[in-house]
Amino acid sequence: MDVTLLGTGAPSGLPRPDCTCAVCAAARDAHARAVTALLVDGALLLDLTPGAALAAARAGRSLVGVRQVLLTHPHDGPAVELPVGLPTAGRVPDGQELTLISGHRVRAVPLDSPGTGYEVTSPDGDRLLYLPPGGAPAGVTGAAGGTAPYDMVVADVIGRPDGLARLRGSGVVIPTTDVVAVHIDHDVPPGAELERRLAAAGARTVPDGTTLYVGDYRAVPDVPRRTLVTGGARSGKSLEAERRLESFPDVLYVATSGVRAGDPDWAARVAAHRERRPGSWRTLESCELVPLLAENGPPLLIDCLSLWLTDAMDRVDAWDDEVWECSGREALHRHVAELVAAVRATRRTVVAVTNEVGSGVVPATASGRRFRDELGRLNTAFAAECEHLLLVVAGQPLVLRG
Repeated sequence: MDVTLLGTGAPSGLPRPDCTCAVCAAARDAHARAVTALLVDGALLLDLTPGAALAAARAGRSLVGVRQVLLTHPHDGPAVELPVGLPTAGRVPDGQELTLISGHRVRAVPLDSPGTGYEVTSPDGDRLLYLPPGGAPAGVTGAAGGTAPYDMVVADVIGRPDGLARLRGSGVVIPTTDVVAVHIDHDVPPGAELERRLAAAGARTVPDGTTLYVGDYRAVPDVPRRTLVTGGARSGKSLEAERRLESFPDVLYVATSGVRAGDPDWAARVAAHRERRPGSWRTLESCELVPLLAENGPPLLIDCLSLWLTDAMDRVDAWDDEVWECSGREALHRHVAELVAAVRATRRTVVAVTNEVGSGVVPATASGRRFRDELGRLNTAFAAECEHLLLVVAGQPLVLRG
């Protein structure tokens, strides 16, 4: 089954008309995207968009053989002119199945938002799932329940990463599923940043006019198993770390911050972090990272190493100069070595957050300088065990490794 993406952009296209944002300004030439529409085996058109016939011609395809036109979501704006010879566009009621004269079977997938998703099965048994912008399945029957995994998923990965997480949790998206992002809007800069963001979700995007072959083997994006995200205060490093796992189910968020009684500002920060996490994630407040890394289980998001180090220094009384020289230094380095060894040996997917504290004012106290130095050493050792390393500056992630 071949799928030609006549467009890959959001309902307003990219760049958006009359939008002056930086992303739209950069979305020119190869980065420009028409409204998303899919031509399946030349027989099925999913979503009718302005200029569909011209887009097909540019891709070296024709709409002459189209036997069915299906819409996935309400289309705003002026009515789209139906190209000559195409059947009238319509939608299949949720849960119902349509068999085309070409032998393709199309089942309407209920969504948790206005619109309809379509599951397309070719005569050869290849399986494609196409979801509209902002759409995610309302309920998915997992592979264990008899539903085979999809060979390809074409969906709004940037806008609804939780939908992809839901599909993964149900077992219908597996590591070999080709996940293609469409409905690309001006939320993410085009080019390298978009590719990096999608690769972290195990997805990719392609230019308008690309023809993909469902069921063909291809190398899927390699999601790094261990990632360290570093940056200064309020740089956006925690949000970047969360983005790297938002398309995966059952993430365990390990908060090393603990509770600070009588500190309303700290409580507000913790609440803000909790509010933006996906509802399927679990939270564990703990600094016992070594046992967690040794276990098998869902991905870990550790936020953050600097607070873990604070706890470790508290445990060995490293703030006291005399204790530090007598036993604290050796005890702390032993704790750090155990953590680094656990990161090296872990089989879990891990994303950890840490702080950069060596680029500012030199701390006035010996204990402050000690913490700065030890955090620098911890960051260096932890980063050495990670396949991917990011530095976040003013909300912009800079790839240092991976």
